Amino acid sequence: MSPTSPTTSPAPAAVFGHGSVTFLGAGPGDPGLLTLRAVEALAGADVLIAEPEVLEVVRCHARAGVSTPELTVVDEASTTAGVPVLRDATNLVMEAARGGKRVVRAVTGDPGLDGNAGQEMIACAAEGIPFEVVPGVATAVGVPAYAGVPLRDAQGTDVRFVDARTADDRCWTEVGASDGTVVVSTSLDAVAAAAGELVAAGRKPDTPLTVTIGGTTTRQRTWTATLGTIAQVFKQGKVLPSPEGHRPVIAVVGERSAPAQRDQLAWFESKPLFGWRVLVPRTKEQSASLSDQLRSYGAVPHEVPTIAVEPPRTPQQMERAVKGLVTGRYEWIAFTSVNAVKAVREKFEEYGLDARAFAGIKVAAVGEQTAAALVDFGVKPDLVPSGEQSAAGLLEDWPPYDPVFDPIDRVFLPRADIATETLVAGLIELGWEVDDVTAYRTVRASPPPADTREAIKGGGFDAVLFTSSSTVRNLVGIAGKPHNVTVIACIGPATAKTAEEHGLRVDVLSPEPSVHKLAEALADFGLRRRAAALEAGDPVTRPSERRPGARRRRTT
Repeated sequence: MSPTSPTTSPAPAAVFGHGSVTFLGAGPGDPGLLTLRAVEALAGADVLIAEPEVLEVVRCHARAGVSTPELTVVDEASTTAGVPVLRDATNLVMEAARGGKRVVRAVTGDPGLDGNAGQEMIACAAEGIPFEVVPGVATAVGVPAYAGVPLRDAQGTDVRFVDARTADDRCWTEVGASDGTVVVSTSLDAVAAAAGELVAAGRKPDTPLTVTIGGTTTRQRTWTATLGTIAQVFKQGKVLPSPEGHRPVIAVVGERSAPAQRDQLAWFESKPLFGWRVLVPRTKEQSASLSDQLRSYGAVPHEVPTIAVEPPRTPQQMERAVKGLVTGRYEWIAFTSVNAVKAVREKFEEYGLDARAFAGIKVAAVGEQTAAALVDFGVKPDLVPSGEQSAAGLLEDWPPYDPVFDPIDRVFLPRADIATETLVAGLIELGWEVDDVTAYRTVRASPPPADTREAIKGGGFDAVLFTSSSTVRNLVGIAGKPHNVTVIACIGPATAKTAEEHGLRVDVLSPEPSVHKLAEALADFGLRRRAAALEAGDPVTRPSERRPGARRRRTT
């Protein structure tokens, strides 16, 4: 039995007609760092007041219809400075709580260490508004962890946290006199000044230093230097001057941030596809698990539907087949795609049927995703190809019709309107009768937004995954041909041939026709590419950074 949390309700109990407030730490930026309690609190919120940096991280866990008043005020002055002004959060929080609402106030990092949530808590206490605090991963702790910089060692190194924006002379003197690790919260254009303060206070100029921007996100970039060389490193690397100089960074000062050690411990930035923008041209419903897998490799997936799935123009054939399924017309039903499973399932639900209608019928499935969709429906496939996951692979294992053992000789094959005849012809050759039924139509999707089309043709994407010949044809048709610096990955030889016919160079071929194996193959390609760059002593760059005019900047 799992331990019980003392805070299991969505929000603290309201008193005197007031609402309640949950001060919630959203972490440094990685959505995966939200705590279980944070997700629970967000699900019960009536009003979500979040800092702009973490709004997207937390909003997806809130219920539909939650109110999200904006903290950001954009006026002429803030636009010129590049730093939008924040509205008075305390008044927004109090106004909502006085109205009896359950308020979640989300801040970057941790409410007790990052930001000024303490002032808002005091305001709640003064009016008797109940509140709770849900700690989060503090920015000053989470970012070094993702940068491969442990803050303490076996000897128990002293760790000091400094906010350079508010640090006074006494603070700098104290940390300068220490030989422990110093974690400095500052901005990109103020790092050199903070390094100067530490040297002036007694730290040696050759003390190792790491500076991380965009920490815990796929925009993360870390520089290694010393207190005495960081200004020169930024100048030589053309990091500064930059319009993004105001962006927050975490600097770690001390021996724990030595470059030799970070080379071994930089687990996040060394992911095989770290920071790669990968185009996933699939139907929206089918790309979620693939996108999750790409994120696990450090990539930034961008889903572009190229195929829309629609019902058949004449549904009568499908309706007759489903009724025949119930009345015992078929010995087998064969599913060759997730969409076929979905189409049959929808017909079942329309007639008030469920998975029990498959009783006594043998079920075949091509591909792990199709099999998984059936299991989710409550049906375990009787036959999945032991070899190649394709129609040909299914035929290799399909038994011939035997009138002694098979009382019924008919197979129900629900499929797309553009499917090939391979499976039908093969089953007939094995002695089976086939009801080849159009369960759904695939049509070309609408073109993606203009900026996506420009990125595709201009080399803004690092890779594109093609999962069928139709995705090649449709993507080129609705968005244009990918730039020649973009890595082209194809699920199989037929898809690769179609890509080459459209003038594309195929760089990655999946060892078997599975979208997950395709993603693995792309990750392996990225890993080899990274290893080759390091062995040659070259900087590790993304494919898109090779295009003409591309700025080598990893902070976007």
